[in-house]
Amino acid sequence: MCQFLQAQGAKTAKCARQLRWSFHAVGRISGPILFTRRTEAHPMHDIKLIRETPDVFDAAMARRGVDTRAADVLAIDAARRAKIQASEEAKAEQNAASKQVGAAKASGDEVEFERLRALVGAKKEDVARLNDEAKDLDGELTDLLMSLPNLLDASVPDGADEDDNVEIKSWGTPRETDFAALEHYDIPAIAAGLDFELAAKLSGSRFMVLSGAVARLHRALAQFMVNHHVDTNGLSETWTPILVREDMMYGTGQLPKFGEDSYKTTNGWWLVPTAEVTLTNTVNGQTVDAASLPRRLVAHTQCFRSEAGSAGRDTSGVLRQHQFEKVEMVSITHPDNSMAEHDRMTSCAEGVLEALGLPYRTVVLCTGDIGFGAIKTHDIEVWLPGQNAFREISSVSVCGDFQARRMNARFKPEDGGKPQFVHTLNGSGLAVGRALIAVVENGQQADGSVVIPEVLRPFMGGNSMIQADGTLA
Repeated sequence: MCQFLQAQGAKTAKCARQLRWSFHAVGRISGPILFTRRTEAHPMHDIKLIRETPDVFDAAMARRGVDTRAADVLAIDAARRAKIQASEEAKAEQNAASKQVGAAKASGDEVEFERLRALVGAKKEDVARLNDEAKDLDGELTDLLMSLPNLLDASVPDGADEDDNVEIKSWGTPRETDFAALEHYDIPAIAAGLDFELAAKLSGSRFMVLSGAVARLHRALAQFMVNHHVDTNGLSETWTPILVREDMMYGTGQLPKFGEDSYKTTNGWWLVPTAEVTLTNTVNGQTVDAASLPRRLVAHTQCFRSEAGSAGRDTSGVLRQHQFEKVEMVSITHPDNSMAEHDRMTSCAEGVLEALGLPYRTVVLCTGDIGFGAIKTHDIEVWLPGQNAFREISSVSVCGDFQARRMNARFKPEDGGKPQFVHTLNGSGLAVGRALIAVVENGQQADGSVVIPEVLRPFMGGNSMIQADGTLA
């Protein structure tokens, strides 16, 4: 874990484990984005460790392409600390003068009494002013620390964008056909049960109505995925709400960075963009026993995203919808085991595709493509014949203690030491709609029918095919 700092010694390695980023407030309420400051939250970067190892901090930010340096942070920190010290000194002077007021009054020295009383009042005002100034600087420092991304693992490749991601695995061979492969919405068997016009009438663009065999296939995929993760991978099935309190969105980092991508109700609830929010927050505010780790959870939920900033991308078909279903995996682990858990979780997602017989490749995201909250991310891309391309179907990330610091989620070491932050991971296992696309495009036949993968047939009444007219056979 955090191998890039091992050469710096144990102290620096500890810094690498604890320096983390955070954002803390935004709302999307059918209008402008509203920013507020959440000073009660835990910043993701430990200011003490930045003071102790500024060179490590600078190297980490440079690798992320962030201009902020330790000197920028420490200048605000120094000013804040100076205000705190000055406030403490003024308070001490106020207390000392207060003790002398009574003696001056008792001795009948009215001049000294009035001087001391005025001094107490002046120092009280100084303390209040200095405390307010320190609080403002503390907020400024917190906002700066919250805007900085997570540190990266040494194995994350350098790169500018998705073209620099590195393939680490491929499985399966795309099927060769003697006909031109169609995209999912043009395949006759699927088009019969996929209605975008009705969805637009009901809700608007980027929604869908499924019916008949297609709706059943969609449901079958979700049921198969959950069963596979429970029975084969040993994950614990969990059912969670899709409406959450705002603090839960802060806890996993959806707010404020992804505020525009989420929906907020008029009474303050948020619709989850992924079950990562609810599953990870099951340890929010808790200190758990080390023996209870790892906790491996899986949930199938509806998910909601506004897809802000995605105008013009993937507007046709099922690929990018406002409402969709996903089977989400979350692991909560001991820090020493999180990188191994990342590989395990990736294998869990890959296993679903292999069981479905879908060719895929797995890539490591480069420094220019990885998300703010991740130490390391694997994207799994499934082959879509209709697009003649690999497209993302799962993103599996290890976040270190980034989310745990936001949630104040800790564990008690078995040796009885000081509680430490847990590590969290999340990954799609898989996105159900995208899996539907992959299954039907890879299973399409020249006559417009679709062959159903064998593992899904028990959920499809034993049928092996959706015929060109949309009926099961």
